Amino acid sequence: MTLSPIRKVFQGIADRHQMFRMFDRHAGRPNRCADDDGALYRGEWFELGETCHDYMFEILPPLFMRGDMFAMREFLTGSITSIFFTLSIDGRIRHFHGYCDLADKGSCERMRAAIVERESRPVRAMTREERLEHIWSSTADDYRGYAGERWPDADRGKRTVMFFAKPGGTTCKLLNNLTDAEIAAKLPVHLRYLPDALAA
Repeated sequence: MTLSPIRKVFQGIADRHQMFRMFDRHAGRPNRCADDDGALYRGEWFELGETCHDYMFEILPPLFMRGDMFAMREFLTGSITSIFFTLSIDGRIRHFHGYCDLADKGSCERMRAAIVERESRPVRAMTREERLEHIWSSTADDYRGYAGERWPDADRGKRTVMFFAKPGGTTCKLLNNLTDAEIAAKLPVHLRYLPDALAA
C-alpha cells in the first residue's frame, strides 16, 4: 500500500481521542514490524484544536521550533515525525498536525503551504481521496482492515472497510473500490453533499 503526497486525512477539527487514533492510522497494517512504511504516513495532515496542540507542545521539549511550527522529538518511523502548525488562515488562528520527513529538506514548508492552500478555498469541497481518507480515519478498528489471504494476490495488503450490504448482512470491500453511493453512506451527514474538489 503506497500513499505519500501531501493529503488531508480527516475533515473537521479532531478532538483528543480522534487525534491519538490518527497518529497511527495504519497500526493494523500487515508486516508492521518488518517494513519501514514511511510512505504511509509521510504527508498526512489534519486539523486539531488549540487545547490538543498545546497539550502536545507540553509533553516533551520540541526537537525544534520555527515561528509557526514545532517538531516532536520522537520519530514515528525513520526520519518522519509529527509537526504541529499554528497558522493564520482567512484571519483565524488554526492548528494542524502533519507528518513530515525531516530527511527531505523543505518538507515542513511544503506541508505548511499545502495546508494553507487547501484550507483557503472559498467553498468547502472534498476530493474523492479526501472522502476515502476520512472514512478510513473515522472507521473503528473492528470495521476496517487489510485484504488478506482470501483476496486475489493483486489486492492483498490493500485497505478494506466493512460495509452493510443488506439488512443483517455485512461485506468487506476494498476502500478504493467503494462506489459514490457507498462513500456517501459511510460519511457523516454534514459531509455527504459537499461539492467535489478537483485537487486537494
